[in-house]
Amino acid sequence: MVAETQPTGEKPKKPQDNRVGKPSFLRRYVSQVGIVGVGLAMWLAFVIAAPQVFTNQNIYIAFAQTTPQFGIIAIALTFVVITGEMDLSFPSIMALGTAVFCLLAQGGLAWPLALVAAFGTGALCGWINGTLVAWLNIPSLVITIGTSFLFRGLELVMMDGTGVPLTAQEYPEMHAIFRSSPFGIPVQTLWMIIILIGAWFLLNRSRFGAHVFLVGDNPTSARLMGINAVSVKTRAFMLVGVMATFSGLMTSIYGFYFWPTTGEGFLLNTIASVFLGGTSVFGGTGSVAGTFFASYIIGAINAGVVAAGINAFYTQLAFGLVIVVSVVLQTLIDRRMKRQSLTGR
Repeated sequence: MVAETQPTGEKPKKPQDNRVGKPSFLRRYVSQVGIVGVGLAMWLAFVIAAPQVFTNQNIYIAFAQTTPQFGIIAIALTFVVITGEMDLSFPSIMALGTAVFCLLAQGGLAWPLALVAAFGTGALCGWINGTLVAWLNIPSLVITIGTSFLFRGLELVMMDGTGVPLTAQEYPEMHAIFRSSPFGIPVQTLWMIIILIGAWFLLNRSRFGAHVFLVGDNPTSARLMGINAVSVKTRAFMLVGVMATFSGLMTSIYGFYFWPTTGEGFLLNTIASVFLGGTSVFGGTGSVAGTFFASYIIGAINAGVVAAGINAFYTQLAFGLVIVVSVVLQTLIDRRMKRQSLTGR
């Protein structure tokens, strides 16, 4: 057998790769790049419209204290939306989990144990949602509306419609956890950054995260690959329940009082943050980093509208436009990407 040799003076030719090249950075992270661009444009507009407000550091401290109250839930909700589902009950879970903490702490239980019980309540609520959605195959929009009334009603019965003071004198450790400012940075934002990092690794560097994407992108293929879609969706809902309780405690400690209506008004901001952050309403794609940045944009809309001298009623209009435009853009981008993947261009 004669060995084949390359002619002298010629460099070996690389084999042809007939596959479609990897998508560019902009194509892979189009949603994240877009949300950063939207944020910068909005910030510049607010600075021009209300320079006395948006050149003052106090407004940014206020954002850092209040935005995480719904942004933390939005990060967890991203997992559920990627699976192709939705959770509308988290405002009620915020109140129910916090109510459990208040009742147990007032009853004499040590605050760390009361805290564990509160998070356990949130996880149980998420498990109920996930089981009803994934195991019984009930549409998540429908069943989580029902469980929202269920959890809220249970909380109101438990609290008899009354609130509980959560002062720094009675709960110094809780205030250190949820209301301090280490290194001059509001602890709420530090918690949100820590949760973002953990969620990013969970979504992008773990088997569970890979299964979340697969279940949302193609449930049939995921089932054929042996992935337990029921378990994946249930755990995603449980994550929302735990983070909703965390946010409920943070919100109540921030206001020095637990109100039975805790969580009301959080629904629109949270959902808008998820969709504006680039998570597809159809499931299968999403980014917790995009949700993180979008949360601060949503948090800035209200202050920006008021500071610019516009009637505060326009805030709802702005939120509605954000959701509608983001969903439409995601749909158009998704169709374009699919068309490019099929044609190779």
